[in-house]
Amino acid sequence: MLKSYILYFLTGGIFTVLIVALEESNYHLLSGFATLMPVFTLVAYIFIGETSGPKAVGQNAWFVLIGTLVSWVPYMLLVAYLAPRIGTRGAIGVGILGFFVLAAIYLLVVYHYHWWGE
Repeated sequence: MLKSYILYFLTGGIFTVLIVALEESNYHLLSGFATLMPVFTLVAYIFIGETSGPKAVGQNAWFVLIGTLVSWVPYMLLVAYLAPRIGTRGAIGVGILGFFVLAAIYLLVVYHYHWWGE
């Protein structure tokens, strides 16, 4: 189990370093592509599939897809709109706050109506 956690950690860290290095080296197209990679779900779904099966992966994928539309898309819109106006850190702060509020509402609705498993 510990080896799996180390693998998850290293996979995420490698992608993070790669993205920053590509951006700093002016490889913006490659950096953007790497940023779009679904690293967390890629690693998680491989292991969820092994431990809980394909039905659990499918349920989680629906949960994440809807959650992305509800919370991540508004986060990105806020960052894109606000960064040139209030700076990077301010835009990220407002975006993350919006993300957490919308994600919390989404999770409460999902939990209340028992969508996508127990």
